[in-house]
Amino acid sequence: MAVALPCFGAVFSLENTPLIVSSSRYEISNQISPQNMSTQSYDCIVIGAGPGGYVAAIRAAQLGLKTAVIEKESPGGVCLNWGCIPTKALLKSAEMYNHFQHASQFGLTAESVSFDFPGVIKRSRGVVDQMTKGVSFLLKKNKVDIIMGQGRLEPGNFVVVKNAQGEETAYGYKNVIIATGARAKTFPSLPVDGERVITYRHALALEECPKKLLVVGAGAIGIEFAYFYNSFGADVTVVELKSQILPIEDEEVSKALKRNLEKSKIKILNGTIVESLERKGSTVNALLKTSDKTGDKTGEKIEQWSGDYCLVAVGVTGNVEGIGLEKVGIRPKNNSEIEVDKYYRTGVPGIYAIGDVIGAPWLAHVASHEGIIAAEHIAGQHPHPMDYGSVPGCTYCQPQVASIGQTESQAQAAGYAIKVGRFPFAASGKAVATNETEGFVKVVIDEKTEEILGIHIIHAEATELIAEASLIRSHEGTASSVLNTVHAHPTLGEAVMEAMGDALGRAIHI
Repeated sequence: MAVALPCFGAVFSLENTPLIVSSSRYEISNQISPQNMSTQSYDCIVIGAGPGGYVAAIRAAQLGLKTAVIEKESPGGVCLNWGCIPTKALLKSAEMYNHFQHASQFGLTAESVSFDFPGVIKRSRGVVDQMTKGVSFLLKKNKVDIIMGQGRLEPGNFVVVKNAQGEETAYGYKNVIIATGARAKTFPSLPVDGERVITYRHALALEECPKKLLVVGAGAIGIEFAYFYNSFGADVTVVELKSQILPIEDEEVSKALKRNLEKSKIKILNGTIVESLERKGSTVNALLKTSDKTGDKTGEKIEQWSGDYCLVAVGVTGNVEGIGLEKVGIRPKNNSEIEVDKYYRTGVPGIYAIGDVIGAPWLAHVASHEGIIAAEHIAGQHPHPMDYGSVPGCTYCQPQVASIGQTESQAQAAGYAIKVGRFPFAASGKAVATNETEGFVKVVIDEKTEEILGIHIIHAEATELIAEASLIRSHEGTASSVLNTVHAHPTLGEAVMEAMGDALGRAIHI
């Protein structure tokens, strides 16, 4: 069978002829034998319709490229279907429930407040359905072809797609963007069964609130779920190998969050590993080992834990399997990350990769920006490479945590002479009026140039406030330029300005 692929201006024979592709590392030979050979060929095919993939596809189409996106589940990927969006819906329910319980502080009466846990989960899934339809609409609006199925690369510039019925169709391409995302990382010592030992994906569909929950890992995912389940009455224990929760955040902020979570009766064990984990019926048993260092002495504390659920939240690993990487000459780093350059080229001509599959930071907004850069590069434009030092990070528990740039310790380690400014929300008129005085803004600036090295926020609205910080960093603002910018009053955003004033010795309201 011979099929013309107009975007290549050539005819490829697929009749008993192996296709050979060369890479700088090895030669690969492979026969494509799909049940169907599409006459469709594309300027750009995107494998994966998550926040990186669908954004890349839309941008490519906007730039005049004939584009298709391949998705095996639902448009929006893990972020929309099993991550960012449904978790925020759950967390909002927890936040509202907590507000109702403290209605009297606002002069209101809310009696016999209770919750319907399956209803909370149902609302979350409803939000997902609405957003998934929105992504599909945007793809169609921008004339991106949506191809449902599992995509894999084949030599000769083909992507073969296997649909739900097991039928395979091959599509030609000039360029392909791999955006296959990542999944929860698991270990043999933490045997996930999807029933009692679960990951975030299982947790999002769990229709009962655990009575006693062990959370392994105190990154953003672990802390968000710890807060969520604790809000609805679960007895929650969090274990973290490192010395602080949210290990990538500023130490001062992490300590403040830990104190707040512990006030809510969440037990947090730092410097702790799960020595063993086993399930017996509806009970999960774990042996926890905590390093105990006092002065010059180091010891260990062993603790037995038993409950009904364990959530494993120890990071993610890239989805590099089953997509044909080895066939086209791509060998993932550590069997989980595709290596790319600043424009997300893999080293194999015409093949790009973006998002979680290329490694940290595993953030939806990072994947989206990478997708835009890759699409613009494919279209022959000259996009500005990503500044990974100015990527905001957010954790959506209560109080929320958000940051951008360097922590205080990172700035010191980099050799900067620094000034640090802080502004507590207890001194903010808007925060007092809304009864949300927990937390502070912390800024780290270069003593000589007033360059803003980092901004760190802990507050009920931290993830909204970080937008100003991102704009400041992207426009290379200085502490003085922020302080000299008129901020509306009363607003929470004033806290960022006030923290700059504190760093410069010009604080007014503290």
